[in-house]
Amino acid sequence: MDIRKYNRSAWDRLVENKNEWTVPVSPEVIEKARRGEWSIVMTPLKPVPRDWFPPSMEGLKVLCLASGGGQQGPVLSAAGSHVTVLDNSPRQLAQDRMVAQREGLKMRLVEGDMRDLSAFGDGAFDYVVHPTSNLFVPDVLPVWKECYRVLKPGGTLIAGFCNPIMYMFDLKLEQQGILQVKYAVPYSDLEHMDDPDRLEVRGEWDTLEFGHSLEDQIGGQIKAGFYITGFFEDNYRPDEGEVLPNYTSTLITTRAQKPAC
Repeated sequence: MDIRKYNRSAWDRLVENKNEWTVPVSPEVIEKARRGEWSIVMTPLKPVPRDWFPPSMEGLKVLCLASGGGQQGPVLSAAGSHVTVLDNSPRQLAQDRMVAQREGLKMRLVEGDMRDLSAFGDGAFDYVVHPTSNLFVPDVLPVWKECYRVLKPGGTLIAGFCNPIMYMFDLKLEQQGILQVKYAVPYSDLEHMDDPDRLEVRGEWDTLEFGHSLEDQIGGQIKAGFYITGFFEDNYRPDEGEVLPNYTSTLITTRAQKPAC
């Protein structure tokens, strides 16, 4: 199965359905960003701490990786950055294009695979901003290696990702308020394509997903050469009946630095 093609089509449909990660920011958000009043999110609820960025983003080169949808990229562009947005979904990139045209922003938009950043040279960016999206690729280690390569010495990676505990439980039973372990971590949808509950529970989220281990998520960044300098946990907004967020955080955001020399 062509995983990238499958997820591209799925995300194009999510744009049509106005999923929350596909709805562009408002003109009011862009106006505030121009005044220096801005924040972005890697996960659903908590914004990235403002001190994870310098006081001014003016002139910094930022790669918004797998970050289409007209959200992070336009805000950082309005804050003064030179922004490149790479995403697998043409419809998601179209959301960024719409905001750029509406607000007079200059952004480079690239359709591509988060695991292959060969379109960019070594040390091309000061920041890589990578919202929760590596669940859509089967191997996350190439993502971290490419992020490291395209960052300048001293550059920063800010990445959101799933705690793999999200993938351990029977989804249908969870909707009934029951947490019952069903799947092993690391998790792969490819191993459960015949699960009758999969599409029924996920609904519009007809994407192929992968629950990566924390060893690959956090240890993988370290293995790529980064050192972790920031960490926080977050949760998702539970649908009716879901109970996991009542017991534990389900998402993580890290700040990682590439050594200056």
